[in-house]
Amino acid sequence: MTPKKRAELLTELTLLYPEPRSELDFKNEFQLLIAVMLSAQCTDVKVNQVTPHLFKAYPDCKRLAKAKLTDVEAIIRPINYFKTKSKNIIATSDILTTQYHGTVPKTHAELTALPGVGRKTANVVLGETGAVPSLPVDTHVFRVSRRLGLTKGKTPDAVERDLMRLFPSSEWRGLHHRLIFHGRRVCKARNPLCGECSLRGLCPSGKKVHS
Repeated sequence: MTPKKRAELLTELTLLYPEPRSELDFKNEFQLLIAVMLSAQCTDVKVNQVTPHLFKAYPDCKRLAKAKLTDVEAIIRPINYFKTKSKNIIATSDILTTQYHGTVPKTHAELTALPGVGRKTANVVLGETGAVPSLPVDTHVFRVSRRLGLTKGKTPDAVERDLMRLFPSSEWRGLHHRLIFHGRRVCKARNPLCGECSLRGLCPSGKKVHS
């Protein structure tokens, strides 16, 4: 995609989704981190159903660190891999309490050292808090970016590198959310709504579908 078309893409995505934001519900950085950890291989809708109960019982990392594993499992049972995630969010809360004085660390290295926090989770937290410009690549960003011809990367890390090279860091957070919105609502995995897509003129995959 040429620089001119990339600029057109950003303009069109901004018109389609003028308020890029996470669809996870959270009130502070601790809740953001826990919600993002729970969202791995799970929908934001499902996470938002359980986190109000979780944060009511354990409103901060100090209290979650002292929680009984079985109690946490009971609350987040609807979440995929709830047993593993229960262990991880308790262990992470303990580290936040003992090593970081109850705050969420601000570097990629520190975040990915926490139990259950991978590259994408760290990138989401850093981007949402404004600590470091980041462009997390989830399944929607991966799919839509490849279909638009922005990248041929075969892994999330490769796609992330390509997107960061093509777009200025000031656009990364917004682009991340807008590509997710578009993937969820229009450029779906199994049945993309190419006929309804306002990006079709910029999309080589869409043209092939309707040629």
